[in-house]
Amino acid sequence: MGAQWEVYALRYAETPVRSARESFIEWRDIHDAPMPLDYFVWLLRNGEQTILVDTGFNEAAAQARKRKLIVNPVDLLERFGVPASAIRDVVLTHFHYDHAGNVDRFPNAVFHVQDREMSYATGRCMCERVLVAPFSVEDVTQLVRHVYAGRVQFHDGHDAIAEGVEIHRTGGHSDGLQIVTVETQRGKLVLASDASHFYANMEKENPFPIVVNVADMLAGWRLIRKLSDNDMGRVIPGHDPRVSATYPRAAGHEDVFVLHEPPRG
Repeated sequence: MGAQWEVYALRYAETPVRSARESFIEWRDIHDAPMPLDYFVWLLRNGEQTILVDTGFNEAAAQARKRKLIVNPVDLLERFGVPASAIRDVVLTHFHYDHAGNVDRFPNAVFHVQDREMSYATGRCMCERVLVAPFSVEDVTQLVRHVYAGRVQFHDGHDAIAEGVEIHRTGGHSDGLQIVTVETQRGKLVLASDASHFYANMEKENPFPIVVNVADMLAGWRLIRKLSDNDMGRVIPGHDPRVSATYPRAAGHEDVFVLHEPPRG
């Protein structure tokens, strides 16, 4: 199988009060029950290398967006024994505020991004109110500064980040959205990020309403199913509280969940 990685979901924030109708484009047949959001970053390590997937948001963003920040993800990493200065590689699945904040707090990291996401987040589409809404100009500006400092590595579609860790552009939710596959002791995991906010988006084939290209999102789901051998137990969506509810906690850490072990039940 090659390199095997440990994979952890670090839960740093939540939106506890929201409706199921907010999570699907087609909602007429959706029972309008509560459907809260969890927010995660993902940590990959194999004893020799540590990779962070996404960087979350900070207190200022939480207040501006009316989100409940449990702990800044950088501080949560520190509590888990991984100081920000030790991170050498960060994969940004896309540049929305909840995935690409705190990029000023990783002084030694190279940021892996898709060409199309940088072009999208700095191009003419950002003149449109509905498209710019999920982005933070401060975060995107800091990423551009990292480009000029030689700290951004661009990718075009599918690429390998390390042995056993690969990225694949899907688009859909954002034009340059990328997912991450990781080889683990229980097989290949697919960190879907916001290619599917919830398991239910894929299960019901009903997209989350923040979407740039629905056709790309549907094609991304086909790719996720292929990469996971149609095993949804090896797919990790971007915001589903089922992840927190079903995966075992790392010993001594309330909001760190072990994804390289099977979900409970």
